[in-house]
Amino acid sequence: MITVGVGKAHNAQALGHLAVRQGAHVRFAKTSRILAELAGGHADRIWEKRIRELVRPDVLILDDFAMRQLSAAHADDLYELVSERQGRSLIITSNRAPSDWYPLFPNPVVAESLLDRLINTSHQVIMNGPSYRPKNPTDKPTEPAVK
Repeated sequence: MITVGVGKAHNAQALGHLAVRQGAHVRFAKTSRILAELAGGHADRIWEKRIRELVRPDVLILDDFAMRQLSAAHADDLYELVSERQGRSLIITSNRAPSDWYPLFPNPVVAESLLDRLINTSHQVIMNGPSYRPKNPTDKPTEPAVK
């Protein structure tokens, strides 16, 4: 199942906005950017500082999770991030069903442990429908039919 343009990131941002209005510290980022940030932390030896910064927010929103195959280092970093945030709010958007995430991890043990933490402690909202994005840059998004 691939769901593109149905408003996943928009809804995640709206939840983050609501949390901010209630006094929460929220961080929103593409998952690829978070993984690049952590990888850079390994390179410049400030990984611990960077992971602490990602654990700190009351709500962390990871957009476009599981877009592509992960390297072993990225998978390990993601595992550490999710483990450190255990019990804290995490919102994930993805174009793939959670059952399709497992093959993206090079190590099945890391995949099972990480995804068990994510999937079994989460509320899943499946969004299907037509894309709100215009087909051409000059087109306006179409409204879904209301029944």
